[in-house]
Amino acid sequence: MIRGFAIAVVLFASAPAAAGDWPQFRGPNAGVAVGEQKLPAEIGPGTNVIWKTPLPPGHSSPVLQGDRVFLNAVRGKELLTIALDRRDGKVLWEAKAPHEAREKIHTIGSHAQCTPATDGERVVSFFGSSGLICYDAKTGKQLWFVPMGPFKNDFGAANAPLIVSGVVIVGQDHDEGSFLTAIDKLNGQTIWRTDRSEFPVGFANPIIWEVEGKRQIVMAGTLRVVGYDYASGKEEWTVRGLARVVNMTPTVGPDGTLYVAGYAAGADPGARIQAPPWDEMIAKYDANKNGTLELDEMPAGDLKQRFSLIDRDKDGHVTKVEYEGMRRIFQTAQNRMIAIKPGGKGDVTESHVLWSQPKYLPFVPSPLLYRGNIFMVRNGGIVASLDAKTGKLTKEERAGGSGDYYASPVGGDGKVYVLSQQGDLTVVSAEPQWQVLHSARFDEDVFATPAIVDGRIYLRTAGHLYCFGLQP
Repeated sequence: MIRGFAIAVVLFASAPAAAGDWPQFRGPNAGVAVGEQKLPAEIGPGTNVIWKTPLPPGHSSPVLQGDRVFLNAVRGKELLTIALDRRDGKVLWEAKAPHEAREKIHTIGSHAQCTPATDGERVVSFFGSSGLICYDAKTGKQLWFVPMGPFKNDFGAANAPLIVSGVVIVGQDHDEGSFLTAIDKLNGQTIWRTDRSEFPVGFANPIIWEVEGKRQIVMAGTLRVVGYDYASGKEEWTVRGLARVVNMTPTVGPDGTLYVAGYAAGADPGARIQAPPWDEMIAKYDANKNGTLELDEMPAGDLKQRFSLIDRDKDGHVTKVEYEGMRRIFQTAQNRMIAIKPGGKGDVTESHVLWSQPKYLPFVPSPLLYRGNIFMVRNGGIVASLDAKTGKLTKEERAGGSGDYYASPVGGDGKVYVLSQQGDLTVVSAEPQWQVLHSARFDEDVFATPAIVDGRIYLRTAGHLYCFGLQP
């Protein structure tokens, strides 16, 4: 069953017995380490390595439960879920997801972008070319399969599932057919499914927000963030005023405050995308007089570059409904981070937003709330820290690599770890006036967000999974 893997390289003693878990994307604490153990400030391809295992490529982040590490990968046309031994990195099993056609992805994307989720008994993986698959965590045996996709989306699926009290939560925002659903972990049966068709493509993962002892599912998307009732999937509240595309996953602070952020090009002051009314466009550019706009009819510029986003059904023709829908989004989108207090019902845009910050925002990496500060990293290695109570900037400076950033920052032991796509690692101190503590370079791309559990840092590159820690 296991093939194509080299034996894990163990550079010194195995990790200690597992105590904490990191069962989902960004773990149980939204990127903050599980456990109080010391962490190395200096890590790199040859520094403080506990073990290193070669793996097929994939963008999914590692998750951990008990003695296992799980992640998704691609080998040729195979869509894989892989389990490794947490102690030494040995591959224990791999399982292939059933699929027929593979979805369209970005040129730097992967067919294994969604991070799996686990509760120790089962592991669920989501592939946009396949659907939701549940495996036995110990053996890799497929227990059930819910077919979904491929979706109408030029970038591929990337939203990660959650497992909460025996229920699998899946949120998928695509150019058509967006939804949020709850599925029984035991048998794959749908408990409820909520339509989100108003929301075009987005990649913010759903999270759980407990308010007054009751669970809500929070999902941020185009123009607004929504809180849904956990038991029924019914919308309970919303805050309006978000970006055209939302990639950053929300975070809940220790005091119950919800932090939501979104950024997309074309909504900054002085640089907003301008879309003339449909009647003006169709009169001026509909050369073949068929009542729709095709790619070769669109004028050069922002609208032509985003033709596929406007053409939500991907039939090659932009209709009035499609155009005016995206025009409204272009006109009203807001790039900002907002802090929301709990307890709202209905539209709480005016009543429950504590502060709003329109600057310093990344495109993809989710913000890290750690020790009262919000840390963000954007392309070019620009790290910004904000005061979580006020949203005010405390420091912004170039700290890392000059390339793009997709992995979200993670923190522990007073340190924050950020990684660029090109493999540039930067470690900064977790304080308002942060300082660079260490930098290193991996000679591989990095898209996955690391996991930090019990004094170990699990970091995935394009070709390997590393486990870092202080030498026992």
